[in-house]
Amino acid sequence: MSQHPLRASSACPRRARRPSRSLAGVLAALLTGAFLIAGAAPASADPVNPSDGELDQAATAQQSAVAEVERIAGLVAAAESQLEQVQVQAEAAGTAYLAAEEERQLAEAAAAAAARDLQLAVDAVVASQYRIRQFSRDTYKNGGELTSELALLDVDGPAELVQKAAMLQYVADHQLDVLGQLEGAQVRQAEAEAAARSTRDQKAAAEERAAAAKVAADAQVAAQAAAVAAVSAQKAEYDQQLQAAQVRLLELQGARNAYEQWQAQKRAEEEAAAEAQRRADAEAAAAAGRAVAAGGSRTASSAGYVRPTSGTITSCFGARWGVTHFGVDIAAPIGTPIYAATSGVVQRAGSATGFGLAVYIRGDDGAVTVYGHVNEYYVSVGERVSAGEQIAEVGNRGQSTGPHLHFEVHPGGSMYGGQVNPVPWLRARGVVMDRCG
Repeated sequence: MSQHPLRASSACPRRARRPSRSLAGVLAALLTGAFLIAGAAPASADPVNPSDGELDQAATAQQSAVAEVERIAGLVAAAESQLEQVQVQAEAAGTAYLAAEEERQLAEAAAAAAARDLQLAVDAVVASQYRIRQFSRDTYKNGGELTSELALLDVDGPAELVQKAAMLQYVADHQLDVLGQLEGAQVRQAEAEAAARSTRDQKAAAEERAAAAKVAADAQVAAQAAAVAAVSAQKAEYDQQLQAAQVRLLELQGARNAYEQWQAQKRAEEEAAAEAQRRADAEAAAAAGRAVAAGGSRTASSAGYVRPTSGTITSCFGARWGVTHFGVDIAAPIGTPIYAATSGVVQRAGSATGFGLAVYIRGDDGAVTVYGHVNEYYVSVGERVSAGEQIAEVGNRGQSTGPHLHFEVHPGGSMYGGQVNPVPWLRARGVVMDRCG
């Protein structure tokens, strides 16, 4: 059995022999089934069986990644909650700053009002002082300082007495008024200065504290936002690690499943081949005896075609393990005669990749028939053979799992391509085989 096209080569000497390969090597070369996991491309090799340790390690890695993702998700949630808290605190600090600024502005307005009151008081003092100076000057012009009693005695008559008495009363009243205004203005001046200074100092200090609190709150918000970004980035990284761990576990588990399926299929194939081999042994021996008695040839059908060898078909034409099996395998003991399926000319005889030894015949109808895994061959390139003439014997060379003939038909005349199912092709030419269509 073969799953690889043969390469063209020069003819080799007859009866050339090559050592048989081990079963493991044969299977490695034969099994080119596609194995697709997580988008991987098909590979021409036996399925790989991951060890239990690899599966356990992948499962542990996935569980660790899940735990890390859950842990970092908790950190992200806590950081976001803390960010919300500091944002609220920053808003409160900003509001306090605005309130302090407003109070400072009100304090400045109050200070300005106090300054205005101070200026009014100063103006009142200045006016009172002016009136006192004016009174003193008038008194000086009228004879210097004198008491009110002396001023009343120093009169020339009743009319002047009345006039001076009235003037003294006016002066006394207004002098007291001016002095009172001066004292009141001085008091208000001191109070206004103290109030303005205290208010400005307190509100300025409050504004400074509020501004400092706002700066600190803004810095805390920025720091917490950076912390949220950092843990969020870590979570994204752990999410990727978790995804990679999950993919790895799926790959290994898929590989294990594929390997187990492949083993089961291989066992079934081997069991079927062994059973077919047991059934074919007796038939092949009898057929070999009949063929020898007939002088090493077989009787051709009315169309001029014969069955290429006796035995049982164990593998049909078609897809196997993801590739195409381009012929039919006929199991028979080593040494069982192989006959030319049709008359024609030998195109190649000898070593052939995958087949070990093989014979290629171009029939008179233009079709190329191929006989692979032969033990020995008895024809040479350019030799003409007749349908039913023995050209080789069944062997187990090349990539083979047991003695059999691999038989192909290329109706288009191509040496290495254009294969069709040989069973219906022979049936259409009067040769009936037991299975495969």
